[in-house]
Amino acid sequence: MKNIVVIGGTRGVGQEIVALLQGNHQLYVVSRNPPQSAIADVRYIQSDITGALPDATLFPAMIDGLVYCPGSINLKPFHRITESELLEDWQVNFLGAVKCIQQFLPMLQKGSSPSIVLFSTVAVQTGMAFHASIAAAKGAVEGLTRSLAAELAPAIRVNCIAPSLTNTSLAAKLLSTIDKTEASAKRHPLQRVGQPGDIASMACFLLSEQASWMTGQIIHIDGGLSSVKI
Repeated sequence: MKNIVVIGGTRGVGQEIVALLQGNHQLYVVSRNPPQSAIADVRYIQSDITGALPDATLFPAMIDGLVYCPGSINLKPFHRITESELLEDWQVNFLGAVKCIQQFLPMLQKGSSPSIVLFSTVAVQTGMAFHASIAAAKGAVEGLTRSLAAELAPAIRVNCIAPSLTNTSLAAKLLSTIDKTEASAKRHPLQRVGQPGDIASMACFLLSEQASWMTGQIIHIDGGLSSVKI
């Protein structure tokens, strides 16, 4: 049984990751939001990672997996993006990940085949209008993934998942009607938007021993959007 910390594990993909892992691992879920439906054997720690991180003493001395799920979708024309919006995307997506990895790194170094899983977006590789702020922040996450994979090898594996639009509360405004959902689905070669389980299952794989020869990878779970044109 591994000790795994999931940052942002009470909504969307993070919640699905916790659901898939629970029962087989000791889970520590850090989120600014309380769980919608708490799981008995999961330890929930309410904290906003853009501020002060939770006390390290709340976690075990040895951690085997760290998943950083927080994200944002701030889609605006470039000329309308404010400095405060850029900074907010940077804090949530990049600086939050950096802070968490730095805090948990000594515990990960004591772990058994430890693994870090981060999240990017398909918009980093595939240029998309109105995505400048989030693509820039997530582009930094991809750079961080590769850099840390080199620096922490061979002890700690670091990989990143780059999804396309996924049906979570974060994307609610983009999928608020049947017409919007169908239009988004048609943009993908596989003709549907992602579901939390599509992404969560890959995160669980990257945490597992089955992925023990993978590090520094940006894995696109995006319905073919980044690589296939139809």
